[in-house]
Amino acid sequence: MQIRISWPAGHLTATLDDTPTAQALTKALPLASTARTWGEEVYFDTGVSVPRETTARQVVDPGTVAFWTDGDALALPYGPTPISRGWGSPRTEFGGECRLASPCNVLGRLDGTPALLATVRDGDPVRVEVVDG
Repeated sequence: MQIRISWPAGHLTATLDDTPTAQALTKALPLASTARTWGEEVYFDTGVSVPRETTARQVVDPGTVAFWTDGDALALPYGPTPISRGWGSPRTEFGGECRLASPCNVLGRLDGTPALLATVRDGDPVRVEVVDG
């Protein structure tokens, strides 16, 4: 399953794995929300509520599509967050680990360059929809 995430300055597609959370999210699409930023992470409310999966992770790679169950939000990290450890370490090309606020369900990966998310501004309108095809 592929989704498209759009904001005023750009868009990215993402490929989702077949997980219970990904299925719940895609059933709710299309959706419109408001972007929030936290360090080098973009997140936004989805209106979807799901339990934390046993495979949930707090430290992920840049470009991971994650679902923050504590906030019913899609979380899209592209670099370090305020709680990342090893700022300046060679762990990622962005200079530090992607540490989410709490363990999140991993849904898939962004297609393309995660750094494009740097063009998302706090408060930007965001739209998520299924890619036809």
